Amino acid sequence: MKTWKSLLLGACAPVLLSACATTTPVLLTAETATPSPAAEAAKPKPKYGSFGFDTAGMDRTVAPGDSFYDYASGGWMKTTEIPADRGSYNTFGVLTDVAAERTRAIVEDSAKGDAPAGSDARKIGDFYASFMDEAAIEAAGLTPLKPELARIDAIKTRADLSRELGATLRADVDALNATDYTTDRLFGLWVAEDMNDTSKYRPYLMQGGLGMPDREYYLDASPRFQDLRAKYKAHIASMLELAGYDDAQARAGRILGLEIAIARAHWTVDATGDIAKANTVWSRADLARKAPGVDWSAYLQAAGMGQQPTFGPWQSSAITAISKLVGSQPIATWKDYLAFHAVERGAPFLSKAFVDEHFAFNSTALAGTPQQRERWKRGVDNTSGALGEAVGKLYVERHFTPEAKAQMQEMVKNILTAFGARIDRLDWMSPDTKAKAHEKLANFRVGVGYPDKWLDYSGLQIVRGDAYGNWERGELFKYRRNVAKLAGPVNRDEWWMTPQTVNALNLPMQNMIVFPAAILEPTFFDPDADAAVNYGAIGGVIGHEVVHGFDDTGALFDAKGNLRNWWTPADMAQFKTRSQALAAQYSAYEPLPGLHLNGNQVLGENIADLAGLASAYDAYHLSLNGQPPPVIDGFTADQRFYLGWAQNYRSKFREATLRRNVLSGVHSPGEYRAQTVRNQDPWYPAFEVKAGQGLYLAPDQRVKIW
Repeated sequence: MKTWKSLLLGACAPVLLSACATTTPVLLTAETATPSPAAEAAKPKPKYGSFGFDTAGMDRTVAPGDSFYDYASGGWMKTTEIPADRGSYNTFGVLTDVAAERTRAIVEDSAKGDAPAGSDARKIGDFYASFMDEAAIEAAGLTPLKPELARIDAIKTRADLSRELGATLRADVDALNATDYTTDRLFGLWVAEDMNDTSKYRPYLMQGGLGMPDREYYLDASPRFQDLRAKYKAHIASMLELAGYDDAQARAGRILGLEIAIARAHWTVDATGDIAKANTVWSRADLARKAPGVDWSAYLQAAGMGQQPTFGPWQSSAITAISKLVGSQPIATWKDYLAFHAVERGAPFLSKAFVDEHFAFNSTALAGTPQQRERWKRGVDNTSGALGEAVGKLYVERHFTPEAKAQMQEMVKNILTAFGARIDRLDWMSPDTKAKAHEKLANFRVGVGYPDKWLDYSGLQIVRGDAYGNWERGELFKYRRNVAKLAGPVNRDEWWMTPQTVNALNLPMQNMIVFPAAILEPTFFDPDADAAVNYGAIGGVIGHEVVHGFDDTGALFDAKGNLRNWWTPADMAQFKTRSQALAAQYSAYEPLPGLHLNGNQVLGENIADLAGLASAYDAYHLSLNGQPPPVIDGFTADQRFYLGWAQNYRSKFREATLRRNVLSGVHSPGEYRAQTVRNQDPWYPAFEVKAGQGLYLAPDQRVKIW
């Protein structure tokens, strides 16, 4: 999706727009000029409709004030089926399918085998071709897994156990992403900036050890979860039987019992998101003193961190309690546990019997997904997982233009300016706190499309015909690259996301936001769409990521990304009061009978939606430079803006997936994200929303934070 040269916007490098944040913005004026009929005819048409919005997906029989989500997306909801290989489907899923097809062409071209040996293209092709070679995988059977199972079988002592646990540690978690804060390995590792001093790195240890998504799956006494636990136990036994273990039912019972004990130690999603509580620093000696049970010398030596002096136990009491289980539970039970999880992790790269059993529980039982994804889709995902930025280089060359990047950068600058103006207008914040907020905003750095510097994969060995080994070496390569960061200078421009990922990201300790190329597609962003729709859609996403720097988590980090209080006590009290009003509003939503959203669990994302959308609205009107916007197909500019936002979040869920998202996710379901408009004053006159309608809030009930 791009060319290799840096695409400069004024004096700003592509991932360093902060230098421009305090200067006069470059304002988009797409709607201010009146084109000639000939120019209008030659203008490229947007992908959706006449102005970039899918009007066919609306349901105009619904009043916007009763359900803006159904009004904007009800037609889409009625005609869209969730693909059989998905637990849910939404706008992100539509673009993920587009990115997958494009990535498929890249990896299949690379798999032809004519790229030079050792080149990234050759590695991409060999990884993908190996995964697609089902005959070779079937012939190998369990053989690829035997060395790890033999090591587990050889465990005799607690030191042996700790050594094996340390050897399986991987960099597969992210403390600031609550959808990725846990792992099926006993602990997870996240190497990132030290929150107290972002000029250096810290290794954060995260709770793990569970094969199901969250502690509630183990501890909830309701029939639904009792049934899932029974299915999980049967799944464990089936996996062990496939791997040749006898007495599988008894082993499965012991493994499930151990995981229930681990789950009792786990922090909830809410607690994990409490940054101040989680920001704990332990010395090497503290590990042994505060988390006895693990032989930490053996563990860390096997993990390649034998000389590391300090650690960040994110869920400190969970680390302590899980370590105690390592020292107290029978070694035989731990060996069974390690064997099962080794088989479970490796199953997608083993023979069909393992793949099918893995899918039956993890996708059908847990998410309600009836059909396994086509193998090429899994191959694309796994190749990107191992060689993400190498694939991303080729992706942006083919699918991301300099013009699209420049347009996005201008929108970002406008939204940063608009958010700065919103800070100035706050009537509840003191001048001192406002000055600190402006300092942070002025130091924002923004990545659009792709990173300036690509990862080097020269140290990763990919062997054609060795699907399991390629995956295993890819995981180990990523882990060692992260551990190596502990000895070097901090890379302030690390992206953490590949260009072919349909998502966006705020990095609080880097004070940076990132928009990968793959999300910069219709309906989120269409260079040929009406500016109002673009500002509502991708502008709302840009605003969302900007505001993450000032949400209930981001507000705790200063301009340098350090965890430092820059608020007056009175201002922080006001911020918390307003935030709790938003949490209460979302806690009233009931996606399934008896299952409400946890307003605090989803608070950060909803603050970002609330103020991000408001900032995008202001930026759109700034971009008009005082000129009146046109009415298009009977829709005013404000209507088009809010419809662009709503289109972002049209989505459908299978019940099991929705329940899982509500219990363990930090994002509200799409319906409730779309309806954040009820807190936006301009939305009411735009759609003539009146008292008595379902979404109507009196002015004093509309939550305003930023």
